[in-house]
Amino acid sequence: MPRGSKDKYTDKQKRKAEHIEESYEKKGVPEGKAEARAWATVNKQSGGGERSGGSGKEKPAEAKKTDRKESARRAAKTREGHSRTSKASHEAQTVDSLMKEARAKNIPGRSKMRKQELVEALRKAG
Repeated sequence: MPRGSKDKYTDKQKRKAEHIEESYEKKGVPEGKAEARAWATVNKQSGGGERSGGSGKEKPAEAKKTDRKESARRAAKTREGHSRTSKASHEAQTVDSLMKEARAKNIPGRSKMRKQELVEALRKAG
C-alpha cells in the first residue's frame, strides 16, 4: 500500500475525515492543510486504518476512547476562545495527558507531581 493511500480506512472513517475537512475549509483553512488536519484527527481518534492488513499496530479501545474525549475537550476549549498554547489548554487536559507530555519533555520528578505542579512544570519547560 503506497504512503498516503486511504485503502485501509473504513467508510465511516472516510466520511468523518471528509466532514472534518469541510469544517476546516469553512473556517478558511487551505484545502491541502484542511485535508491533512482531518486525517490527523481521524488517526488520533481511531489509531489509523481499521481494515485488516494494515501496519499491525492496534490501538486499544480504551486508548481510542480517551483520545476522543481529549480531542472533544480541547475542541470545546477552543470554541470558548482558549488557544491550545494558553494556560487554559493545560488546565483542560487530564493528568494522564499532562504526564505523557511531561515524559516527552523529560521533566524530572514528574511522577510525584500533582496536576497543578505538572501544569507549572510544563509551562516553564516551554
